Amino acid sequence: MVTFYLGCSFTFEKALQKVGIPVRNVEQKCNVSMYKTAVPCWSTENFHCNLVVTLRPIPKDKLEAVVRTTYPLKKSHGAPIHIGNPDLLGIQDLSSPDYGDAVQAQSGDVPVFWACGVTGTEAVSYCKSPLAFTHSPGCMFITDLKVEDAAAGKEVPEVYRICQNPLHYSIISAAAVQKIRCLEDMVGVDPGDRGVTHLRSQDELLKACLSISHAQSVLITTGFPTHFKYEPPEENDGPPGAIAMAAILKALGKNVAIVTDQRALNLNKNIIKEAVEQGILETPVPIISYNSDTPDSALLFLCENGNPEKPRFNHLIAIERAGMAVDGNYYNARKINIKHLVDPIDELFVAAQSIPGITTTGIGDGGNELGMGKVKEAVKKYIKNGDVIACDVEADFTVVAGVSNWGGYAVACALYILNTCEIHDRYLRKAVGFPRWCTNMNWASALPSVAKEEKLLNILQRHQVRSGKTASLAMEVDGLPFYDIHSLMLEKLLEETLK
Repeated sequence: MVTFYLGCSFTFEKALQKVGIPVRNVEQKCNVSMYKTAVPCWSTENFHCNLVVTLRPIPKDKLEAVVRTTYPLKKSHGAPIHIGNPDLLGIQDLSSPDYGDAVQAQSGDVPVFWACGVTGTEAVSYCKSPLAFTHSPGCMFITDLKVEDAAAGKEVPEVYRICQNPLHYSIISAAAVQKIRCLEDMVGVDPGDRGVTHLRSQDELLKACLSISHAQSVLITTGFPTHFKYEPPEENDGPPGAIAMAAILKALGKNVAIVTDQRALNLNKNIIKEAVEQGILETPVPIISYNSDTPDSALLFLCENGNPEKPRFNHLIAIERAGMAVDGNYYNARKINIKHLVDPIDELFVAAQSIPGITTTGIGDGGNELGMGKVKEAVKKYIKNGDVIACDVEADFTVVAGVSNWGGYAVACALYILNTCEIHDRYLRKAVGFPRWCTNMNWASALPSVAKEEKLLNILQRHQVRSGKTASLAMEVDGLPFYDIHSLMLEKLLEETLK
């Protein structure tokens, strides 16, 4: 016979009480609630099962304290593996635990889940051993080892809410937070002196990328036909940022598609094809269009058979995409209506607001881009022609950059930082399996670079896609030369990301 002792979350309950965090199961003199999840464990030839978790309802204002207290206690399961809606773990009814007792939450409590040693019992059941002895759930073996006051080490976890419906929080190290804030500051400058710094809010990049990091499928849209006198009317701010995000998302194993105007479908397909041929993208990204035929077109596009419980995409990103103003028109920076050139992709972002499980991000540099409705009052106040051109459609997160492409580069870099952060990676994996960054070292090669972006601008030139401000076909974006404005920004972003 071989004996195994597994850590238990009961161990950290005294530590929680010591820092003033209520432990509801102790208060209610009952066993902790334990649930089988839909999260598969790392399997072997003979052992396979889904993760079992314990639940503790925690007051909302104590979430960061509970993560920081439990994170160092690695022998008793460490930090939570999920904070928020239990449906995201496949738990349907908190009032009916699979083991233990139902614990009553108090007003303002948030469900917090830890890995549970009963997972081992589930694994033994699945392997069909002819004989095994286990503990009864909640009746643990007490050792003579003391709980050390484990030092937190260099890494300190922080907690951020990334979705309200369904309620979902994420965890990241304080060091990674500082790096992403640095990226946000870098791209948030105002080289055109247009007043875009007044549109910024701290941590929009961070929260957007945390949300994107948890998404399995991402839809990106871009395209601002500001040059209505030319064919094509598109500008070259937007597509490079979109492709940079698509590259890192695909490297991280996510499903990615780009939706654009029907009239620009072939243009974008050709750009993607050449981007793959020149090594800017490793594999193609599907290019699709959206047709608004019926009142439920957006729902049918976003969800399988129009079922809001089955979204095809978990996150929508708009980068330098023409956004609808309050009067229903679409305006360029010079207050010229370009509605005849724009498909109503805004409808997808509006529909997403009422579909649980779909979050949205808008990236822009002038306030007339899709998603900038979140900061429309600031756009009206600080941006030239803002009272007319301000986009009225909101996104959950608004990333403001001096040039929209820079915002796309920052998202790509921030996703790399997140997924190489040990604390975030463990939370993302639900503490199941091995650290992904140990086996996926190709992520850095998926980041944007000066060489890639130079190639991409040359591709756009050949397709007559022009600089936004000047309509020039030179090596520039928004009237700013690639060397040394955009190239220097890329170098700074990569230096901060990879250091």
